[in-house]
Parts: sequence; C-alpha cells; structure tokens
Amino acid sequence: MKFGYARVSSESQNLDRQIMALKQDGCECIYKEKISGKNLDRPELKKLLKIIHINDEIVVLDLDRLGRNNNDITSVMNKVREKQATFRVLSLPSFDGVADPNLKALLNNLIIEIYKYQAEAERQKIKERQRQGIEIAKKNGVYTGGTAKYSLNSNNPQGIILAKKMIEMFEQGIGNSEISKLLGISRQTVYYKRKLYKANRTI
Repeated sequence: MKFGYARVSSESQNLDRQIMALKQDGCECIYKEKISGKNLDRPELKKLLKIIHINDEIVVLDLDRLGRNNNDITSVMNKVREKQATFRVLSLPSFDGVADPNLKALLNNLIIEIYKYQAEAERQKIKERQRQGIEIAKKNGVYTGGTAKYSLNSNNPQGIILAKKMIEMFEQGIGNSEISKLLGISRQTVYYKRKLYKANRTI
C-alpha cells in the first residue's frame, strides 16, 4: 500500500500543496500533521511507522518533512527499512524506469544520503552565519542573548514574518526610516538588521 506523509511546522501554515502532490502520486492514505520538526513527538508519523508492513511505500514531497536534521531523518528511514517497506521523496530524482528493484532501491537511497549531507551542510552554514551575526550584535551593543525577536529563526511566528518583510524591503532598496514606519520597528533595530543582512545575507 502507498502511504503519504505531509507536515508543516505551525497551525498557520497550509498542507494543501503537499497533500495535492501526494494524491497526484496515487497515495491511498495520507497522514498529516501541523507540528514543528523540533518536536520529536509526531503522533501521526508514529502511527504511520507502526502500521506499515513489508512492501508498503511511504511518500513525502520533501525529505525535510521527516525531521529537522540528519539524525532525525535517518532514524525514520531506519524504521521504514526495519519493516521492509520503501521510502520515496517526490522532490528528488525518480528511478521508475529502472527495472531491477534492488538497483532502484540502491539508487534511491544513494540520492537521499547525498541530499541529507547537503541539507546538513547548509544547516551548519546557517549556524555559522548566526554566530557571526551574534558577534556583530555584541560589537554594536545590541545583543541580548537568546533568539532574536525579528529573525528567520525566531520562536515567534510574527517575528519571522517581519524578518522576511525586512529582507524584501532591503532588497527593494527601501530606506531604514521608511521600513521603521511601515513595520513599526525601531530605526536602531532596522539599522542593525540591515548591517547583519549585508554581512550574512540572512537575519
């Protein structure tokens, strides 16, 4: 049986795009949940891993729907293999034209391992940019510790939205004073965020 799994990180996000892709691929049953990848207690994913049997297939749109890092994703994949089921990612290359099932599985696993490595490397780059950003903040006397209020990694969804808007305005060439007025954020914060963005291409 072909199962689909769809996940978004918060209640405000929409599952429709993932669900549509999974249905188009012919998934007979789709498990879906709105929960952060940081939360390892994903009840719908646990249910799915519990019921699968030999020759079943789990399909996801993107590999990162399974977890927030390499270890999380590997753990899920190992559980799928223990059940002698298979796993497929729609956003990665397909090997449907390969007749030998063993070769097909080998190629699929190889692509997934490469993707996991690239994703983990990108996460490490982001961490390094954040570290550099904190150093800049400390030098400018505006670092308060913890997660920044207006950041792509903020714990507050509204903070993430405002951070994205700031980046868009930076790229459009809008001045600090105008951004401050439009978003209701202090000029000092906008100035700091622009400097951070110029240095790291993220905030």
